[in-house]
Amino acid sequence: MRTRIWHAHVMTSVIGCTALVLAGTGTVAQAQGRDLGRETLAAGDGWGSEGAGTTGGAAADAEHVYTVTTWAEFKAALEAGGDAPKIIKVKGMIDAVSEGCEAFVAGGYDLQQYLKDYDPAVWGNDRPASGPQEDARVASAANQDTAIKANVPSNTTIVGVGKKSGILGGSLQIKGVSNVIMRNLTIEAPLDCFPKWDPTDDNNTGNWNSEYDAVVVYGTDHVWLDHNTFTDGRYPDSERPVYFGKVFQQHDGLTDIVRGSNYVTVSWNRYQDHDKNMLIGNGDGLAAIDAGKLKVTMHHNRFDGILQRSPRVRFGQVDVYNNHYVVTEDQKDDYYIFGVGISSQLHASDNALSLPAGASVGKALKKWSEAPLTAENNYVNGKLTDLIAVHNAEIPGETLQSGAGWTPTLRTKVDSPRAVPGIVGGRAGAGKVC
Repeated sequence: MRTRIWHAHVMTSVIGCTALVLAGTGTVAQAQGRDLGRETLAAGDGWGSEGAGTTGGAAADAEHVYTVTTWAEFKAALEAGGDAPKIIKVKGMIDAVSEGCEAFVAGGYDLQQYLKDYDPAVWGNDRPASGPQEDARVASAANQDTAIKANVPSNTTIVGVGKKSGILGGSLQIKGVSNVIMRNLTIEAPLDCFPKWDPTDDNNTGNWNSEYDAVVVYGTDHVWLDHNTFTDGRYPDSERPVYFGKVFQQHDGLTDIVRGSNYVTVSWNRYQDHDKNMLIGNGDGLAAIDAGKLKVTMHHNRFDGILQRSPRVRFGQVDVYNNHYVVTEDQKDDYYIFGVGISSQLHASDNALSLPAGASVGKALKKWSEAPLTAENNYVNGKLTDLIAVHNAEIPGETLQSGAGWTPTLRTKVDSPRAVPGIVGGRAGAGKVC
């Protein structure tokens, strides 16, 4: 499992698509043949560069550099060496659920029987599901939870090898740690094998609720997510069945940043074909944990076919610039991009939005709580657009106030929003590190 290779311990700092050597050699690291695991987040590149910055496992010695090709090897590498700096190179597509959902079934769980037992015509909508099949579902879900979650320790870099490496169906838990980098990975969102039917949800009409985010940043500081592709992949929501009149929801978030996490940069990623994308803060009642934290920068990401939450923000000072948002025809009636939540301080500028004909521009913003935001120099279909003014005109019952109350300073080069679709389209996502 372990690859032991001697490395010149030269850490590089990456700004956009240029890698600058910091060890005094005076040379520039070239894209071809360079060691992505040794690269660190550049000074000034978003909130993740605050303070000591984000270096991940770049300082790892040869004993703590691993190349993995299976989920078991990947989890073992994460556990080895504790919090010592480590680099984990993922080679090929690693499947966390290679044996299928059947491997997790416990207690006689059977979906068809579950559907019979909790059919609203039989069970009603005035009480939670309970009984043998719900107990069996819970036990089966616990088996999946243990199998597909992987805990990422402090001082770790996880990097994909080449253009087609990543993780299928795993949930990466960056929880209660510090200093983590993830780059050049294709991440297929985990599929919840055992969603829960809640008869009382959605105003007592019931709904399916799923677990498992692809990446969870929880109570963690200094994280850099760069040049990854996040997607539902083989299991798009459009192909999920409908039971009790509701979509059998088997996906949760792609990248959630929650519970006092701080100093995160999300750059040059591709998010595609997913519903609920990214929460920054996951509860209105968490001021004691989240206030003054949840500082996140998102730049040069492409969001294509994402229905909502790109991001939805509570509490944090969140800087969102030079991203490209592409809304599809079948999403235009029920989408939003920026969710304005309690005590949020969202600064969204210099972004490009591509909307289909007939889509409401005002829906790009959604108000959840009273919190001013800054939204300036954003372009919709190539035209400069005041998103707040349009929102307030189209949705007068949810008036938004302008002025987030702070100005971002930790930014790399800000590109013209007119150029962003071309720049991000060619460079964002796994396999595009240049």
